[in-house]
Amino acid sequence: MSVFSRRNAAVGWLALFVGKRVLKRKAKQALPAIDAASKRPNKSAVALLLASIAGVLTFRRRRSGDEETGEES
Repeated sequence: MSVFSRRNAAVGWLALFVGKRVLKRKAKQALPAIDAASKRPNKSAVALLLASIAGVLTFRRRRSGDEETGEES
C-alpha cells in the first residue's frame, strides 16, 4: 500500500480548499473597517493609520540623516 493515494490526495485538496475559504473569511472579519451606521472608520482603524504614518515619517527622517553631505576636512 502506498503512502500517497487518490483518496488521500482528494482529502488533502478538500482540506486546503475549505481551509483557504475559512481563513479568508476570518481575515476579512479581523480587518478594521468603516462603521456602517456612522460612515466613519472605527477607532482601531484610525489608530492603525496614525501609527503607520508615524512609522513612515520616522523611517524617512532616519534615512535622510544617514547620508553624509560634503567633504570632511
